[in-house]
Amino acid sequence: MSAKKRVAVVGVGTMGAQAAWRLAARGAEVVGYDRFAPGHDRSAAGGETRIFRSAHFEDSRYVPLLQHADTLWETLQRETGRELRRLTGCLLMGPTAHHQMATVLQSIAEHGLDHEVLDTEALAKRFPQFRIEDGDAAVLDRRAGFIRPELTIQTAARRAEELGARIHRYTTVREIVPTGSGVEIRTDAGSERFDAAVVSPGPWVNDLLPDLPWEVDIRRLLSAWYVPTSDAWFGEERPAFIRTAPTHCYGLPSPDGVSVKLGLSRALHRPAGDPNRLDRTVAPEELEIFTELMGRYMPDLNPDPVRLSVYMEGYTESSRPLVGPLPGTSDVVLLAGFSGHGFKLSPAFGDIAADLALDGTSAQPIDFLSTQDRAEA
Repeated sequence: MSAKKRVAVVGVGTMGAQAAWRLAARGAEVVGYDRFAPGHDRSAAGGETRIFRSAHFEDSRYVPLLQHADTLWETLQRETGRELRRLTGCLLMGPTAHHQMATVLQSIAEHGLDHEVLDTEALAKRFPQFRIEDGDAAVLDRRAGFIRPELTIQTAARRAEELGARIHRYTTVREIVPTGSGVEIRTDAGSERFDAAVVSPGPWVNDLLPDLPWEVDIRRLLSAWYVPTSDAWFGEERPAFIRTAPTHCYGLPSPDGVSVKLGLSRALHRPAGDPNRLDRTVAPEELEIFTELMGRYMPDLNPDPVRLSVYMEGYTESSRPLVGPLPGTSDVVLLAGFSGHGFKLSPAFGDIAADLALDGTSAQPIDFLSTQDRAEA
């Protein structure tokens, strides 16, 4: 980079906070805009914990990006002195014949990941809180654990500010206008010119970019916390966990040692509707799937939840994120539609966005996610 660039970051949340940090760390003049403030609870990033893992169910091509993110998680923690991530392991469970179990074993083999395969007897002895069925497999991803999302976003944003970034809180961006020689960011307070912009609008992507050629389906995400009736969940090993089938679900023992958070996959989320009017009320019938899952696989969780929270996530048709330049301009870098895969990878995507905004290219392997020459979402 021969000259200092001015770069706007629109949306200082999961991706935007990381992009602001990576841009500021590389000497850019960074100005962030957020309709609320970093770490708010109105989007996808809340809920106390998110899973980090090294192995990947969906596509082994994510693994190099996870390894890049792994390094940057360590860097951000070292620079700030905050524990943003704790490696407790992650149990990956499901029918041996299920394609996602095959993919996770493929990703482990391809990249030499630290793992352990547990048979039914070993799983029952070490993790008696889980019930395994005939034909199931269990893989312990050792380079895995949980991330603190709200703390992470605030910490990354604060670090960006320490490095010189400015963040306009409670400032809604109304329009992003490529000018041919940069980008104009328009808000209710006026407009400002930049050399480039990183746009990470989360569930507001369709509002801000109505002409986007790919659909991003905004879903209403429900998380529920349950108290165990035994001590097994908070023994010496406290891994996060994911079950692939017959119902895809995930969970994390809470850091406070009191409850267990459960979540579901895309197919079980309702459409969010207008992201500015998210329905945060949880109807009793929405909890029936959690009750069924606990009865079948986690019988020592008390079926009455102690906490419920509602968030939003954006999904593409292929479940692959949109990462790269906005069609028609190289000065606007889009980060959107992370389809539930985003938080663990957020430092890597923030770094990639900095590459694209400052240099126009990235050495990271993002061809399968790129917006360039992409026919479908």
